[in-house]
Amino acid sequence: MNAPHIRTAAWCLLHVASAIAAAVCLVVFPALGADDGFEPGNLPLKLLGDVPLGGRPTRLDYASLDPARHLLFIAHLGDGQVIVFDTRAARVVSRIPDVASVHGVLAIPELSRVYASATGSNEIVAIDEVTLKVTARMPGGTYPDGMAYAPDLHKLYVSDETGATETVIDIRSNTRIATIPLGGEAGNTQYDPVSRHIFVNVQSRRQLVDIDPATDQIVARIDLPGARGNHGLLIDPGQRLAFIACEGNNKLLVVDMRTMRVTSSFDVGPDPDVLAFDSALHLLYVAGETGIVSMFRAEAGSASKIGDGRVGPNAHVIAVDQLTHRAYFPLKNVHGQATLRVMESTIGQ
Repeated sequence: MNAPHIRTAAWCLLHVASAIAAAVCLVVFPALGADDGFEPGNLPLKLLGDVPLGGRPTRLDYASLDPARHLLFIAHLGDGQVIVFDTRAARVVSRIPDVASVHGVLAIPELSRVYASATGSNEIVAIDEVTLKVTARMPGGTYPDGMAYAPDLHKLYVSDETGATETVIDIRSNTRIATIPLGGEAGNTQYDPVSRHIFVNVQSRRQLVDIDPATDQIVARIDLPGARGNHGLLIDPGQRLAFIACEGNNKLLVVDMRTMRVTSSFDVGPDPDVLAFDSALHLLYVAGETGIVSMFRAEAGSASKIGDGRVGPNAHVIAVDQLTHRAYFPLKNVHGQATLRVMESTIGQ
């Protein structure tokens, strides 16, 4: 083939490849580092790449995904900013400032809104998803942390960790309307769409507390045998299971929400924190402060452990995209910079 024909063929192939990449939302991630302790072990995950997040290499906390907008919101606690990451373009599109010591972040896609708990100023901060600007601030207790949204009553529930209370925000007016005493140190908060109740870990009492949003009253206290420092919480409404990560003894407890009893307990990596669930693949992730991630298969009302692996330094936070089965791990310091490590499940491929 002569040179003009070669150039023409190459041009055609390039455009065809570009069209295919655009059609499947192919993302090219930057090259990976090789000496940050990455040892995935037997985890069914493949590493796609690392993306610098900007800012300083300081602590990162909760993350929340809006899959329709392809936006991942990450709490950059040490920098007092909310990072906005475009998962389709694989890049940071904004850093929202003045969210002091931000711990929790929760995207509510149907409202086009994100809420963040600014522990440094003891506020809850509302952010518009379209403009990516702060639109409101409200009192959040003395140490606002995890959050959950009860859509029927338009209420946001915020764990006040050291204040031993649950703060209730009316999101229609962005005002605090109630403070619920928990009687102990609050862990994470989750909404159960089946019972339409809010559940909170009370970690200093080794209990799971059930709150009725209609009255903002505690209606049950569930003792958790085997728990110590029950902080992380995730509810799978389809299987009526609650998963509880205990940072005091490195355990994962499984609770049957029909009987409200602990049905099983598993060892996980040290200092487990955030949990995530891929409902299509029935995969549960438990991310720990030391960088160890534990994975489980959760189906037919029970859980079985897959394995453990070291994802990266301080990999205690995870968000999972239910459509792509990609797992996002914000890491505070990889080769001197805050980094988002992107991985993908190999199950079902």
